[in-house]
Amino acid sequence: MAQRHFDEELAELKNKLARMAGLAEDQIDKALAALVTRDSALACRVIERDHKVNALDVEIDEACIELLALHQPAAHDLRLVTTAMKISTELERISDLSENISERAIELNEEPQLKPYIDIPRIGNLARVMVKESIDAFVKEDSKLARKVLVDDDLVDDLMEQLFRELLSFMMENPHTISRAIRLSFVAKYLERMADHATNIAELVVYLVEGKIIRHTSPQVPL
Repeated sequence: MAQRHFDEELAELKNKLARMAGLAEDQIDKALAALVTRDSALACRVIERDHKVNALDVEIDEACIELLALHQPAAHDLRLVTTAMKISTELERISDLSENISERAIELNEEPQLKPYIDIPRIGNLARVMVKESIDAFVKEDSKLARKVLVDDDLVDDLMEQLFRELLSFMMENPHTISRAIRLSFVAKYLERMADHATNIAELVVYLVEGKIIRHTSPQVPL
């Protein structure tokens, strides 16, 4: 009976993390939409909604602490609970970055648009997919999917480098574009950090499933 109750609590913990991830993904989408459509009201709603992600972060932490205290899990179950605590922190930071993007969007909306927003939505969509897949990997305990996320991070880095070169050329050709180009570079950096947080989650999933700590190693997708 005790084990069944513990298993039900672990399942509920996974569900809470999935809900938190869904909210974080929606924050990314809406922050990018606020930037692309120049919708400052939408940006403000993203900023205001960040507290919901924060509340889930606290709720998940409290649930994990209670599981550790009451059940004293070992081996895989212990890794699951401690991994969940770390993942909720990564998701909270992702939501914070969506808030930062929204703040830059509000500032950018006060000036003429510097360039068509093509690269930034591509980077943002890739980062959002990485977040989704890293959480799917956690819920399904799928280390192969987690390792795919690690490889996808290189795509974000490549797109970032292209965008920075373009923004630098704007600033060199016309000093009046500097403030807008810098703000766009901040947005791109926030998206890169989101991808980094998704990578952190994926590394935690590999640890959960395989018992291997793979931080600071080259990612490989198993055949």
